[in-house]
Order: sequence, then C-alpha cells, then structure tokens
Amino acid sequence: MKLSYEAIQAFLFAEARAQQEKRWEDWLACYAPDVTYHVPCWDDDDKLTTDPRTEVSLIYYPNKNGLEDRVFRIETERSSATVPDARYNRSISNIEVLAQDENQVDLCFNWTTQSFRYDMVDTYFGTARYLLDTSGPKPLIKKKLVVLKNDYIHHLLDVYHV
Repeated sequence: MKLSYEAIQAFLFAEARAQQEKRWEDWLACYAPDVTYHVPCWDDDDKLTTDPRTEVSLIYYPNKNGLEDRVFRIETERSSATVPDARYNRSISNIEVLAQDENQVDLCFNWTTQSFRYDMVDTYFGTARYLLDTSGPKPLIKKKLVVLKNDYIHHLLDVYHV
C-alpha cells in the first residue's frame, strides 16, 4: 500500500515514542523479522564503513533476533551497560521520501537524541535511512541505517541513542 507523508511521519514518531517510553514490545513490533539494523563507524579516512561483516560497526544486527536479545537484556537488567538507566528523548526532522511504490518506502531523516546519565547530558545526532515494507497490514522497518555524526561518545552507545 502507498502511504501518505502524514502516515509515514506518524509511523516514525510512533517508533521513536515507543522507544523513549520504553514500550519495548511496541518498538520491536515496528521491525520486520529480517530487518538489517546498522550503525557504521567512521574510518581513519573520514569515510563510513560499509560492510558490517568485515569492518567495525558501532551497532549491527543482521535480523530482529539481535534487537530482541538487546531488549531482553535492557528489560532484565542483564546489561551492565544500561545500569543505571538513561533518560533520553529523540527528535526527528527533515523527513524525506526518496522513493515509494506499492510495497515499500525508502526514506531518510535527521535525528537528535538527548540522554541523561551519570549527572551528564549527552547529545547524539545524525541521519537515518529506512526501508519500510508496506506490503502487509502495517508498515515494518526492513532496513535501518543510522549515521552517527558525533566525533566523540562519552559513554556507551545503545539502540535507544540512535
């Protein structure tokens, strides 16, 4: 199904809101089982790495199982990286539909996340490119490529920062 710009915007806002409200099951429901979730690194030549299997990535999950495992560890406090819990808020802007047909939407947008942890506020910012599968009853994220523009990360980086 073709989506209106407003429907695409509402989907993106709902995904971000589910994440920041820690409604993890709702957040995971936005993703297709075969989603690719990738946050590449910047290499020494100031170019993004492109192959997560042979180059370093900040975050890489080849399918939804990795996201589900990450959420499980966040929810059960089995991740020392998320204790104490961070408070965060993500803003989305400049949503652009790059291509669309009956079965998918290719889009990009800018994002900014403010995170409070260890008595410090960190700002993360960048761009994201999504491929949405619109062939079913609701849109699902098939590909998520996030480019983090920060040069320095003071603490850990996790799925809720990007």
